[in-house]
Amino acid sequence: VFLSLQLFGTIVWILVASTQVPLPLLQGWVMFVAVTAWFLSIVFLSVFLFGYANRIAINWNQADFIFHGATFVFYFGAFLLQAATTSLHHFPRKFNSTTQERILTGREYNISIAASVCILYTCI
Repeated sequence: VFLSLQLFGTIVWILVASTQVPLPLLQGWVMFVAVTAWFLSIVFLSVFLFGYANRIAINWNQADFIFHGATFVFYFGAFLLQAATTSLHHFPRKFNSTTQERILTGREYNISIAASVCILYTCI
């Protein structure tokens, strides 16, 4: 489970970072969730790989449940924000301008769809 979280979290991180981030508030939260969950899953995995779990006296089943529950909530929120960003692709970048520049270009729209799907898969 940790490896899929790290893999898809990394893909989300790369996909969102490869766009021009037209809505920094929304996509900033998506990046924060992806980077934080990735880092915490590395820490959690390291605790088990290096045997620190035997030295720390806590209920690891409960800690795992809380970690994955919190990760699900944050990733689902990030999915909603990324999907909202994707759905605004047809709006113009500046409403008072005569140019037809869109919030998301065709390439960024496709990347944003891929990021939304990867975030949703990470929730599962």
